[in-house]
Amino acid sequence: MVTVLTETSADEVAGSPGESHSNDELWLSASDTAAITGWSMKPEGFCKDDMCVPTPLGEADKFVKDDAINVSAFWELMGRPVVRSEAADVWLLGEGANLRNDALVSLEAPDFTLPDFDDNLHSLSDFRGKRVLLITWASW
Repeated sequence: MVTVLTETSADEVAGSPGESHSNDELWLSASDTAAITGWSMKPEGFCKDDMCVPTPLGEADKFVKDDAINVSAFWELMGRPVVRSEAADVWLLGEGANLRNDALVSLEAPDFTLPDFDDNLHSLSDFRGKRVLLITWASW
């Protein structure tokens, strides 16, 4: 059994390292891959909704063999981090930096007003559209 962690779930599935596969690769059935990642194998490549990522030309067997999918190789192909335990029984499929950056860019901190050292009030909304560094501190 293999535990696969993603940003939204932790799933325990039957991995298939087997004799022909390395401990450095996470091979899962096509159905487990689709259930865990949302990506499925189609003739045009790995697809999720309307987006498809083709396998590199001449390297299809690196990604798909019979009904098994090399999820770790596919994840790396998309530029997303893959981390495994030493025993290869726990795998983390991370989100790519671009996806995280896009999410962070769209986040907006709630407005607040604080005084400066001269008791002049400043609101965060006064700085909308500008880069602001917020430094917080807590005693606990």
